[in-house]
Amino acid sequence: MATAKKPTTTTARKTASAGKTAKAAVKKALPSQKAKVVAAAKPAKVLVSVKKAKEVKAIQVPKATKAAKTGKAPKKTVKPGKPPVIKWGPQKFAATHLKDAVFKTGLRDYAQYRDLGMVEATGGAVQAHVIRLLGKCDPKVVSIPHYHGVQFQMLYFLKGWMIGEYEGQGRVKMTAGSCWLQPPGIRHTVIDYSPDCEMVEIILPANFETVEFE
Repeated sequence: MATAKKPTTTTARKTASAGKTAKAAVKKALPSQKAKVVAAAKPAKVLVSVKKAKEVKAIQVPKATKAAKTGKAPKKTVKPGKPPVIKWGPQKFAATHLKDAVFKTGLRDYAQYRDLGMVEATGGAVQAHVIRLLGKCDPKVVSIPHYHGVQFQMLYFLKGWMIGEYEGQGRVKMTAGSCWLQPPGIRHTVIDYSPDCEMVEIILPANFETVEFE
């Protein structure tokens, strides 16, 4: 069996020299490699990503609105002014009778009103009257959309019939015994009525604003 030869001194020196040279090369290479690693570890790309994210967030386009989709500008909602705050004071006893009833023209030319004496009895907190609509309905005069700036408005039908159109409810026909509440600011229109139509209306407060619109 052949025996491995021991390296000669010259060979060992060459090998050692080569080893030192290799180590020096590695030592020189490490700093630069380390620098590359550190540079790569710097959050430059992350910062760019964050910056881009911020830019994207800043220029985000809002969701398309219904108006943008249809190309039509949204209709402006007309809101009634706030009604006066009701301040309840001392109330007085009040009684009215049909035999003494007096009907007078009031808010509408095509209607007459019988005051039930509640304004004075409540210090202006409540208005109550009987309403009679006169003659045949003329849509040109009667059918005007409007709303009242009230806090409470209730009506009770005594006789005849009336057709009204109410915001969110459509057309409703009221007959003797019908009772309804008109929420504050609800838009409504009188469409038609019988010549003998008569109703009771109770409103809070007694003084309020009525707004007509097209």
